Amino acid sequence: MHLAYPAVLAVLLFCTGLYGVLARRNVILVLMSVELMLNAVNLNLVAFDVWLRDTLHAGQALTLFTIALAAAEIGIGLAIVLLVYRNRGSSDLDRLRDLAERADDADAADRAPQQPDTKAEATA
Repeated sequence: MHLAYPAVLAVLLFCTGLYGVLARRNVILVLMSVELMLNAVNLNLVAFDVWLRDTLHAGQALTLFTIALAAAEIGIGLAIVLLVYRNRGSSDLDRLRDLAERADDADAADRAPQQPDTKAEATA
């Protein structure tokens, strides 16, 4: 088997995933693009394992580890996305960034000196 065929396919998959991460604004699509990139890496690992005729099959073992890691990543990522969607009503990355900046401004306003509590002074 020629190594060029799976390598070219892996490069196309990785570039498609990279485009999806950089161009998309929906968090779910960004997570899917990250999965495409991980699958491209897995394809390279298995292709080089077969090409090198490794007796330990280290590339395939590392691929299984990467698949398990990707499953955990997507599970946690989807849980976070669902919680953000419930709280904010949108999974748009631009809106989430804008809200994060506003939250920093609100934290700065909270750090400003506040008036003492009148009840606490009356009881003291």
